[in-house]
Amino acid sequence: MRMSLVTDCLGFMSFEEMADTAVSLGYENLEFACGNWSKAPHVDLDALIESSIQRERFVNALRERGLSIEVLNCSGNQLAPNEEGREHQIVVEKTFRLAELLGIKNINMMSGLPGGGPGEKTPNWITTSWPPINLEILNWQWNEVALPYWEKTVKQAKEHGIEKIALENHGSQLVYNPETLFRLRNHVGDMVGMNFDPSHLFWMGGDPIVTLRTLGPAIYHVHAKDTRIEKGLVEAQGVLDTKTIDSFSNRSWNYVALGHGHDTSWWKEFFSVLSMVGYDGPVSLEMEDLTMDPLTALKKSTQVLKEALPKSFD
Repeated sequence: MRMSLVTDCLGFMSFEEMADTAVSLGYENLEFACGNWSKAPHVDLDALIESSIQRERFVNALRERGLSIEVLNCSGNQLAPNEEGREHQIVVEKTFRLAELLGIKNINMMSGLPGGGPGEKTPNWITTSWPPINLEILNWQWNEVALPYWEKTVKQAKEHGIEKIALENHGSQLVYNPETLFRLRNHVGDMVGMNFDPSHLFWMGGDPIVTLRTLGPAIYHVHAKDTRIEKGLVEAQGVLDTKTIDSFSNRSWNYVALGHGHDTSWWKEFFSVLSMVGYDGPVSLEMEDLTMDPLTALKKSTQVLKEALPKSFD
């Protein structure tokens, strides 16, 4: 396994300062967000597509520091039945184009989430089978929107030389766990796998270590991100919390630095089992802890990651 960094956590830094910081912490591979739900702090998508000179400068600045591009990320909701969905799809297509120009073979993104039926303008995440109309909505989302979209998207990705698309197991998406991933994968083929992020499964009540064995070779990428279930709050309110993440003092759960939700021994077991199921790819640290300074959180998380990964960093 190789250690990677989602550069968004250093979005307050310039590209050069970010790259130097990543090197100082021991990173050799970077995951760059290209837009949609990210502000893409270190990628000017249009400029890189339009200018070979800009691409050369971008790649050379990384290469001279011993850094490489691990993956491009265009996570958003391209299936939203509104203008946002159309805008997000444009970024997806541009990201595919940039990947081809840079020779990048792997893309991280979300499955997307449609509306509840024809003519709707907002996404609708169905999480229970009752009332009965829920299943009608869910079947329509899959059969009429998601499956046709992904059939087309897999073909487009192949045309751009992309070999793997890793979908994050995120809430408010059609794909959010192994079962939903396999529903899509069984239909469109093994171009699609999972970008497995244990932090999301924590708050949804799953066990990420058990999930590794369930996913096996369908794991194409891993995000190292932790979640803490907040004692004294979750017992009273449950995990379905709609407060924004900056209201961390009052939420039932929070994204936290590695080791601040689950200790290093948990992460050691996680990566050991990940190795057991045959995974030897990138592990991208994604840091979204708002309870401390971002650089401090990144440094603390990196220490845990280095100690837990089954490799030497001497």
